[in-house]
Order: sequence, then structure tokens, then C-alpha cells
Amino acid sequence: MKLHPLLIALTLLNAGMLTLSVIQIHSAAAVPVAPDQVLRGRGLEIVDADGRVRASIQLLPPSRQQDGTMTAETVLLRLITERGRPSVKIGASEQESGMSLTGPTGTSNSYVQALAGVSHSVVVVKNEDGREQRVAP
Repeated sequence: MKLHPLLIALTLLNAGMLTLSVIQIHSAAAVPVAPDQVLRGRGLEIVDADGRVRASIQLLPPSRQQDGTMTAETVLLRLITERGRPSVKIGASEQESGMSLTGPTGTSNSYVQALAGVSHSVVVVKNEDGREQRVAP
């Protein structure tokens, strides 16, 4: 039985491509990662096995509010429950910083807020039954 030259050429081409792929994989794995390398970007999201965002950190640009005031550029960290509720928020800008902890999914009034700004600082604790306590200097 006579082998066709085309089959021999395809076999050699496949063998060559396989060899190149193996070499590239080994060379990529051999690149050392320096301990001082930094991941840079304008945002980062961590997702669970189902692809839902569970944590994010973003750089929010300045924006105009509905009342016409401008917000400053802000860095915002969110930790999100499996049902999609952002339960922990930490934000920082040049003018103020704050932290918010909210109750579980299904609650609307349970939260703790701590805000610190140039002209004001306050801690607010509120229960689901509507009771609220504020601590301010």
C-alpha cells in the first residue's frame, strides 16, 4: 500500500505544531514572577463559580449629582452577598471617607455607617425596627 505524499506532509506539519506548542507552554511556565509586581487597572471584580460579582473595587470619576453638586473622584470597595446585596462598602475621596455595613437580604433599615469629612464626622446605627442612634462630636 502506497502512502500519499499529502498525508505524510500533514502528519509532519501536525508533529511540528505539537512540538512548538509544548515548547511555548514550557517557556511560559518558566518565566519567574517577581514578588514586587503590581496588578494595575481602573477596577477589579472577583466573581464566584456562577460568574456573579462578589467583590469589586472601582475608581469612580467625579460626577454631577441631581442637585447640581459635584462629587469627588472616589475609590469604592464593595463586598457582595451571594444574593447580590452589597453588604460592605468602603469609600474614600479627598473630601471624605466612609464605611457602610448593611443587614442581610430582606432588610431595608438595618445598617451601620461611619462617615468622616472635613466639616463633619458621624456614626449612625439603625435597626430594622426603625430605632436609630447617632454619635457625632
